[in-house]
Amino acid sequence: MGIDLISQKVDHGSAAYVAKYASRDIQAGVITATMAIPLSVGIAMMSDYPIQVGLATVAFASFIAFIFALFRPGNYVGAPGIAAGLAPILAMGVATFGMDNMAFVVFMTATFQAVIWKFNWQRYLLKAVPSYLVEGLLAGIGLKIAFKFLPFLWMLPASMAVGEDILSNAHIQMIALSVVGTILFLFLFTKFKDTKPALPYFTLIVYGIVASLFIDVKMLSVEDVHFTLALPIPNFESLSLLVYAIFFALMLAVVDVIEQVMSNAAIEKIDPLQRPSNSNNSLLAIWVSNMGASFFGGMTNLDGLAKSSTNRLAGAYTKLSVLVIGVLMTFFVFNSHYLHYLPYFALAIIMTFVGIKMFLGLLHITTFGPYAVLLASVCAGLVFEVGIFEGLIVTLIIHGLINYIIFTKIESMPAGTIVSKYFRKFKEDNQEIN
Repeated sequence: MGIDLISQKVDHGSAAYVAKYASRDIQAGVITATMAIPLSVGIAMMSDYPIQVGLATVAFASFIAFIFALFRPGNYVGAPGIAAGLAPILAMGVATFGMDNMAFVVFMTATFQAVIWKFNWQRYLLKAVPSYLVEGLLAGIGLKIAFKFLPFLWMLPASMAVGEDILSNAHIQMIALSVVGTILFLFLFTKFKDTKPALPYFTLIVYGIVASLFIDVKMLSVEDVHFTLALPIPNFESLSLLVYAIFFALMLAVVDVIEQVMSNAAIEKIDPLQRPSNSNNSLLAIWVSNMGASFFGGMTNLDGLAKSSTNRLAGAYTKLSVLVIGVLMTFFVFNSHYLHYLPYFALAIIMTFVGIKMFLGLLHITTFGPYAVLLASVCAGLVFEVGIFEGLIVTLIIHGLINYIIFTKIESMPAGTIVSKYFRKFKEDNQEIN
């Protein structure tokens, strides 16, 4: 009992506490970075952002996360980075508004997140958007990611691609390489995901590099980016596009916040010392990181569950591991030529795996019952076929109509009572917190 009381009073952000686990955290940071670097490269590609910008975003977010963890910890083993679930949304933003205006979109996203953080509104978002619909949204995005990277599994170098059909010897050779790489990755992931989580990623990259010494494969090409600090001032052709950009930023902020809160809940469960997470503190670090990133053209970030799980399994106890990740990411930002040794097909295996894993998240919804599974599947299909925001909004409308019909036709409840009952749950939640 006395030990428990003492442990509760420990300042988990103190320098002494961080130093206590320094060796473990440094090792965990190196291992997590091994997995995070190729994953971040793939997410940046999926987002249609320059790879260096993606890595710089992860590095900056890691430094901010470490600093804030010293006095306002949100979680203790979460690793920030660019999220695969947001990649197609950012790509849609780049296609719609142009890269020059994305800094403004990210700045507005951070601004909305700052408002949500200030008033602790994330608890209302989780009530307005059921978690199983978020899983459906991510499942649809996962399909987009998988189909985006599948062609890279048989892609040839530019020098060989001209005039080659899919059944050519060169393509068959690439497919064989990808199949072997996929089997190797899945075997190692299944065997070591709970003990050495970075091993499958590291081994796959080494396999790809060794294969490239004997077979001509398409290698990663990293565009050199000249980073400059600038105010995120918009330059839209019309007022309507500016309004749409602000609405887009609001939706991006909401999705980002919800995914972070869900990640926080999962990170709390895997914390080695069972320390409680504080989602509002995590949102503070996120919106500060996003706002700062907008001044150098960076992307949005959050504590990704894949990286956070790897960080924990690698032995992390504090955010010192995240600082190590930031340092290693910074090295590759300024030495991106080393990334030219990464084969496209190896990155494609990783990103296709990530996409399929996101889609299989639908299996988690079975605990909510058949209605949740059906609605989440509809959401996933709409997100994949129609659009990300459109799919989520249409599904929310369907969800609302179904509930309205059930209450009015089956339970004979007046419309006014339905509306008041809906808003009452937000009021009750507010009273519980106060």
